[in-house]
Amino acid sequence: MMSTTRGSSGEGERPPRREGGYSGPRKQYFRRRKVCKFCDEKIDVIDYKDVKLIGQFVSDRGKILPRRLTGTCSPHQRVLSGAIRRARNIAFLPFAAGY
Repeated sequence: MMSTTRGSSGEGERPPRREGGYSGPRKQYFRRRKVCKFCDEKIDVIDYKDVKLIGQFVSDRGKILPRRLTGTCSPHQRVLSGAIRRARNIAFLPFAAGY
């Protein structure tokens, strides 16, 4: 009969379980709900020339930050990403980080 284990490299084997018992009650924390900066401050127009404002929504690598990280609502996120793309094409913002 053949063995049921897969190879000699240990594939398919589970790692050993950690020892330990009850660690006590989990600490509850309150996650603050993210609000859209543009709705909150009643900013009507997201201008591609306002590099200081739209630069907050670009990572240090030059990527547009997603809504789940910034809390921006979807209509403003769409306008914001368009403004960031325009600012990149005119060279107000970099396409990628300098190495």
